[in-house]
Amino acid sequence: MQKLQNYIDGKLVEPASKEYIDNYDPSKGEVYSLIPDSNEDDVNDAVRAAQKAFPEWSSTSKEKRSEVLLRISSLIEKNLDGLAKAESRDNGKPISLAKAVDIPRAATNFHFFATAILHYASESHSMGDLGFNYTLREPIGVAGCISPWNLPLYLFTWKIAPALAAGNCVVAKPSEVTPMTAYLLSEICIEAGLPAGVLNIVHGYGNKVGAAITSHPDIPLISFTGGTETGAEIAKVAAPMFKKLSLELGGKNPNIIFEDCDFDKMMDTTIKSSFSNQGEICLCGSRIFVEKGIYDKFKTEFAAKTKKLVVGDPTDSNTNLGAVVSQNHMNKIL
Repeated sequence: MQKLQNYIDGKLVEPASKEYIDNYDPSKGEVYSLIPDSNEDDVNDAVRAAQKAFPEWSSTSKEKRSEVLLRISSLIEKNLDGLAKAESRDNGKPISLAKAVDIPRAATNFHFFATAILHYASESHSMGDLGFNYTLREPIGVAGCISPWNLPLYLFTWKIAPALAAGNCVVAKPSEVTPMTAYLLSEICIEAGLPAGVLNIVHGYGNKVGAAITSHPDIPLISFTGGTETGAEIAKVAAPMFKKLSLELGGKNPNIIFEDCDFDKMMDTTIKSSFSNQGEICLCGSRIFVEKGIYDKFKTEFAAKTKKLVVGDPTDSNTNLGAVVSQNHMNKIL
């Protein structure tokens, strides 16, 4: 059975504990790989590697940083089919969705920020004869990036790419529920020639790895996407340490539908926003408010279209909804 490894200081390494976590194929409920059960020791190793790499990476020209990140983007595109298959198996989403959205967006994330740094401009404000004010953006240090399980590689790269492009180094933790494409990204970074220690990926549980990243005194930046309760705990730890903090948390999104809407367009959008990715997206509509005059028409049409959706094998191109991500999540929904 395949054992995933941490990516620390440019190398794929086993966890300090030498212990592993079962990784499930949610469409079958079967263990198909093992994830490092990492802890604070692994995070400390990753931070030391990032600190060692920071002086050279932060002083590397934006053109050279861009070249490396563009190679990563190209390799993601080159490995589209394999990454989409891995994402589908790990997460349970239809492979058609992974191939059309998740993996292309991951490549785009690297491409966008790799090129954005080449075109940065800053405003200046004159103070008359006294001088002028301007903004100079400089790398800060080591960023801690913690990403969720619903759009694994998509959101993982959305955090990592801008931090690397700006000249920071990164210690990142993917969700322990969907770690596979983060591991494959490690291999891509090695192939692309990303300097050792610039990106470090530590797998494991949130209460071990995530907590160690959040509380580490040498990680001044934290970016987290996930549950509101976890975000609140991160804020409690990070705020007194005056860390720069980005939290993207949960929500209850309503679809608000008025009588004068384009009914067919609205219906297509509402179906997509309700059921795409099995509804496991923070932007999905979890409530629908319909103006009274079209409520009956809406209810009939919505139910009819919902019945036509195909729930099935994520590898089948005709599948609209695959498996929810885990047994725990299934029990939460039910």
